[in-house]
Amino acid sequence: MDGLKRKQVVVGGTLLALLLALGVGQVMLEQAAAAQAKAATVQAPVFEVDPLWPKPMPNNWLLGQTIGLTVDDRDHVWIVHRGNDPGNLDRTEYAVPAAGQGRVSECCDPAPPVLEFDPEGNLVGHWGGPGQGYDWPESNHGIAVDHKGYVWIGGNGGPDAHVLKFTRDGKFVAQFGKSKARLDPKSPADKPAYVGNSNDMDNFGRVAKIFIDPKANEAYLADGYLNKRVAVVDVDSGKIKRYWGAYGNKPEDVNLGRYNPEAPPAQHFRNPVHCAQLSNDGLVYVCDRPNDRIQIFTKEGKFVKEVFVEKQTLSDGSVWDITFSKDPEQKFLYLADGANEHVYVLDRQSMQTLTQFGQGGRQPGMFLGVHSIAVDSKGNLYTTETYTGKRLQKFVNRGLRPVQPKQGAPWPRTTSTAAK
Repeated sequence: MDGLKRKQVVVGGTLLALLLALGVGQVMLEQAAAAQAKAATVQAPVFEVDPLWPKPMPNNWLLGQTIGLTVDDRDHVWIVHRGNDPGNLDRTEYAVPAAGQGRVSECCDPAPPVLEFDPEGNLVGHWGGPGQGYDWPESNHGIAVDHKGYVWIGGNGGPDAHVLKFTRDGKFVAQFGKSKARLDPKSPADKPAYVGNSNDMDNFGRVAKIFIDPKANEAYLADGYLNKRVAVVDVDSGKIKRYWGAYGNKPEDVNLGRYNPEAPPAQHFRNPVHCAQLSNDGLVYVCDRPNDRIQIFTKEGKFVKEVFVEKQTLSDGSVWDITFSKDPEQKFLYLADGANEHVYVLDRQSMQTLTQFGQGGRQPGMFLGVHSIAVDSKGNLYTTETYTGKRLQKFVNRGLRPVQPKQGAPWPRTTSTAAK
């Protein structure tokens, strides 16, 4: 074969290979586009973060670990945080004087523990902390506003074996349970230790969250950081009416050790039992946070089923808090995952995850320790962040739309993209 023919063969072979590669690439692109289009046919609520909500607070106030959240019947958003807890202060952030020193800077001062925001994001109420006649939690946690306008506070500190009840403006009403009721009498005074008792009918064991059922005049307590149960109490008297553990069984205060995603499902809750949320159709959804699962029960505590979410998650677990969409059927369940830093949207009937949004970070729409989640009457979502997140965010509901499985940070769309 002469040089010219050899060159023609080489060029022809290269062109053929290039055409084949282009054809394969085109097929792959078409397949990827088809898969993306198919995924986008799933309809779910779409949210956009509102980076201007809430509005700045007065007095150089700053949030600490923001761990309790609820929305009342006026669409006022209530939070409880730990800005006034010396054990959770960041010395580089706060102007609290150090021992033997004066004020170190203009910025910043801890806001009062309980804060109330109106729908526009204005701070309209603030109170909380130690006072006469009650034991403020060593580490405050959940918050709820009941149908009679009373505000409930839980706590997950060492001695916190009680819940508190106040008026909307912070006047003390009642304390249910006794602080230090879980104290181990064998522990030394300078190093107190506390033990769980998930069958105690008078006290609690570090309540994580409170949900109010106005029809039955009952409160569901995720009792939770030391005990391992759901406890249902009368809203007026605070008396425990019933309680249960995992699978509806009598709870046991046993140390299950480290969660292993490859092991058979644990027969008991792990600490913390982080939420107990009642749906309109009478099902109780319980956040068994370290076990990466939601367990579902009847109102009487009969086990219905369980669903795992991001089952391989270790550390703090994936199931932190849940709430429901505002339609009467509550078609969608929203789940906050403070380990993977996402909010998931699930179809409540099938309990299949339809989409997720959010990612780790400090910009709007991102999360660092997304802890609690709540919804207002318009279907907008609110989240709080603990650890170093220390933030309250609002996500505006833009209605049902085709969604991708993973959305990232849900930034507001620009004018040009909104018109598409």
